[in-house]
Amino acid sequence: MNSEIDPPPPDPADPAEPAESADPVESDALDAYSRAVISVAQTVLPSVASLRVSTPRGRGSGSASIITNDGYLLTSAHVVDGADDATAVLADGSELRARVVGRDALSDLAVLTADPGTVGAFPAPVELGNAEQLQVGQLVVALGSPYGLAGSVTAGIVSALGRSLPTQSGRVIDEVIQSDAALNPGNSGGVLADSRGRMVGVNTAVAGVGLGLAVPINETTRGIIRTLMTSGRVRRAWLGIAGVQVPLAPPIAARVGSPTGLQVAGVSAGSPASDAGLHRGDIVVELDGQPVVTTTAVQKLMVEDAIDRRIEITVWRNGALVDVIAFPRELQDARPGR
Repeated sequence: MNSEIDPPPPDPADPAEPAESADPVESDALDAYSRAVISVAQTVLPSVASLRVSTPRGRGSGSASIITNDGYLLTSAHVVDGADDATAVLADGSELRARVVGRDALSDLAVLTADPGTVGAFPAPVELGNAEQLQVGQLVVALGSPYGLAGSVTAGIVSALGRSLPTQSGRVIDEVIQSDAALNPGNSGGVLADSRGRMVGVNTAVAGVGLGLAVPINETTRGIIRTLMTSGRVRRAWLGIAGVQVPLAPPIAARVGSPTGLQVAGVSAGSPASDAGLHRGDIVVELDGQPVVTTTAVQKLMVEDAIDRRIEITVWRNGALVDVIAFPRELQDARPGR
């Protein structure tokens, strides 16, 4: 047997003899968990920056990550709210001036670009992962600058998936990742990475002791990031309803193919929904050919290509299925009479 590949077993008469020549203390410390976290830290930390911003309300701080070779950084929208530029401090201590090119409060994401004269000093961008592949119990590592302490690393597990995070605008961020990786003020905008060092989320909130939330990196948010980089803002459609998910009677559920629907609790005056004839009490079961059972499902369909487009909405009203036609308007123009 080749001893270089398969070393002989230890002598049974000496149970204290180690099976390998490695330092046993080092072997104990560098267990699989530790090795994974160390690897992530070494891979990702050079791509994570501490942000300092100044706004009319005062000074603030947060974290950001380098996402392209040509100087784009990703952070949370609330970190740069009210700011046009920021100072990014890299892991090696170098400072870069960065300009806010776009922010989207509804997803709590923002993109900055560094001063062209400093792009050459940038380390490699962080690799973007896919939060849709995460599983509850999976190891995740949070990297950022809590309390301005750049290069901080905490680790934990995914404790829940599919959470919804309310925003100050009244909308919600869907599919939020919940983990027990410790987050503190200043972590917002930093990286939530999987064990392979791929960014699967952008740390965005501290919901309580031992509870951290992150906006997922998935197909939807990748599209938002690309749009912010090219256009500076994300256009959304607006319908103008508020609703609540309700169970449907079995005969109705069988007809519409869903056990629940979205009961309209309110219709904004002068809104596309009002113009279409939607009323409080209507139960929306389908919108633009897609089943709808929650307000977040409506939000997902209110994307740019729905603006000013003919949208068919099916509702259960007075014992019958009724189709109405709406023309959603752009969200920024969502005011009575517009």
